[in-house]
Amino acid sequence: MEEKKISIVMHCEDIPVPKQLEKGDWIDLRAAENITMMRGDFKIISLGVSMKLPDGYEAHVLPRSSTFKNFGIIMANGMGIIDNSYCGTDDVWGFPAIAVRDTEIHIGDRIAQFRIVENQPRVNIEIVSELSGANRGGFGSTGV
Repeated sequence: MEEKKISIVMHCEDIPVPKQLEKGDWIDLRAAENITMMRGDFKIISLGVSMKLPDGYEAHVLPRSSTFKNFGIIMANGMGIIDNSYCGTDDVWGFPAIAVRDTEIHIGDRIAQFRIVENQPRVNIEIVSELSGANRGGFGSTGV
């Protein structure tokens, strides 16, 4: 597989440069600020990085699997999408967090992860009266 280049500006000298690990293909992101949140608070937590993604790619940002357990926060958007036009030095990545309990997050805590994926190809949406596929029984029907 062809290796892709990501250029990065680090805005916090107290966190390591994100790197792809041998196991798994998601790249961890860390809090770049100390945060105290009370239950119900919303805060965009700085991840301390700006990146220039490869042309034709976007980043998908999600919480790490342990983020809720360790910090009691959930990602407000469900999933973050960073397209490759968000690539200026001051375009700092953030994690929109909602606290479900009182919590503290410290600089360097691993709270998010990302991967890059190819942009969706251009599509042509065509209105039709029927589809050629078989009906599956409606929304939520696969668990019946």
